[in-house]
Amino acid sequence: MLEYNDSGNGFPLILIHGFCESRELWKYCEKPLASHYRVIIPDLPGFGESRLEASDISIDYHAEQIKHLLDALRIEQCIMIGHSLGGYVTLAFAEKYENRLKGFGLFHSTAFADSEERKENRNKTIAFIEKYGVATFAQSFVPPLFSLRNRERLKSEIEDLVRIAASSSEAGVIETTIAMRDRPDRTSVLKNANVPVLLVVGKKDGTIPLEKNLEQCHLAKHSIVHFIQDAGHMGMIENKEEAQKILQSFAGFCL
Repeated sequence: MLEYNDSGNGFPLILIHGFCESRELWKYCEKPLASHYRVIIPDLPGFGESRLEASDISIDYHAEQIKHLLDALRIEQCIMIGHSLGGYVTLAFAEKYENRLKGFGLFHSTAFADSEERKENRNKTIAFIEKYGVATFAQSFVPPLFSLRNRERLKSEIEDLVRIAASSSEAGVIETTIAMRDRPDRTSVLKNANVPVLLVVGKKDGTIPLEKNLEQCHLAKHSIVHFIQDAGHMGMIENKEEAQKILQSFAGFCL
């Protein structure tokens, strides 16, 4: 069973964190959203306080863990938003269980599979972690997720994220890196979606460049796209108030 936060009342809103993150990622959004919705924020296996209890996992494995959590909580329908890796998990969930969603969203994420260059970078990440460990990887991984102009202003928040990333299990990080590398293209999930789809784009995102994001913005029949100015890959921290408003507005639209 995944560890999770469960706060507020109302229609369930599931927020899923990204790679080398934990449920703490969404702490700035949790309280404002919980005044309107039941906000459930899990730790994915191998991250935060959730243990990884399998090997040779896939993105679908993570999605099934989310399903098990919803089943345990007796939640039949929800709105699901995923950041980066969490978006991959959300897409995998939507592919199999769209009937359980009133809407879903990709927060700095993509439905495209990894390019060959990106796959090679994943392999380099695995080799680096095997040689130097997760803590050293965290120091170099986290700061570039933020736009250059925000790194000094958000120094404390970045230090917190480095701490969270460094506490991730090595097995969880490596297994999930492989899962991300090998995940399939899921643009068909966007094209076939019968529920509203949210896409949140950071204009300074170096992880998923703006031009790549634009390629998927028109795919869903009912897509709602938000561009966050001066944000890299961490808009929920780089522009906290705007992120809260985007999520609240989307949830209201879905209902």
